[in-house]
Amino acid sequence: MSESDRFNPASFLYDEQGGVAYITLNRPEKLNSLTFEVYRELTYTFRWLGQRNNIRSVVITGTGKGFCSGGDVNDIIGELFARDALCLRDFTRMTCELIRNIRGLRKPVIASLNGTAAGAGAVIALAADLRIAASSAKIAFLFVKVGLAGADMGAAFLLPRVIGLGRAAELLYSGDFISAERALEIGLYNRVVAEDQLAPETMKWAEQLANGPGFSLSITKAALNAELNMSLEQALQAESEAQAICMMNPDLREAYEAFIDKRPPLFNKESRNRESG
Repeated sequence: MSESDRFNPASFLYDEQGGVAYITLNRPEKLNSLTFEVYRELTYTFRWLGQRNNIRSVVITGTGKGFCSGGDVNDIIGELFARDALCLRDFTRMTCELIRNIRGLRKPVIASLNGTAAGAGAVIALAADLRIAASSAKIAFLFVKVGLAGADMGAAFLLPRVIGLGRAAELLYSGDFISAERALEIGLYNRVVAEDQLAPETMKWAEQLANGPGFSLSITKAALNAELNMSLEQALQAESEAQAICMMNPDLREAYEAFIDKRPPLFNKESRNRESG
């Protein structure tokens, strides 16, 4: 039995196909709202995926009409009123750990937005590297609507870097939903497709990434994270080191030989050999 066969989360669906891990939130009757258990299992999963050499890209999506509507009103919000300040901080640190693990996973993560993304669900989508959405997939960082800070789970850090400070302030101050069309226009979504095309287009994109040069993609994601707060000089130094490391990786020679031979490159040979072995 493989390691993936033994992994069977209780609070969402998990599958692996062709180097892609699929995480599917599965509480459609609650618009895939988050419980303490979902938070814990998602946090563990994104850390564990870093050890899965056969996994080269990750998709997170939902069932039904919602991607994720945020924290469950009864299972989380209502329960938090009984906690003291120390326990509240334990909870908020746990939610931030999920975002830390998504960003820290050195593999591309695609949020496939099948429907409503709100609150914590919107931040999970934001923390992904790429977002593809159905045309009906509206999104809101609605924390201020319920008396919470818009600065939650890294939203005030990540959102301005994706869409700019002014637009981020508008979304975080208002907490209002925006349409998929508007989210695409401001750069929050990378792609918007018809609802019946979301699954096949997501799979196509995820497989393209999984078949790409995994080492190079991991270095690129690490650079995107690290250089958020670097000066230009620091970034140039870091990128010169990163590129030199990539030049010693077998994927560069494979790309060169494929070009000479006029054939598509076959990247990730080492991890593929481990799979077949």
